[in-house]
Amino acid sequence: MNVLSRTITGPVLIILGVILIFVSVNDSLWVLIYGILILLIGLFIFFNKKEDKIESRKNVKGGKRND
Repeated sequence: MNVLSRTITGPVLIILGVILIFVSVNDSLWVLIYGILILLIGLFIFFNKKEDKIESRKNVKGGKRND
């Protein structure tokens, strides 16, 4: 996920999770569980910066492969 999609998706999920948590006060426990899970996923997506790093490839000793 690049920076733009992470910036859009993260806050949307965070807002949806907070809304579900507030709704769960009048509803059931299941809505609270879904709200907390969506909130945690949104926070993880929004603050995950390590995903954009690309590791360098180490070539295997020998060169070309002959299959």
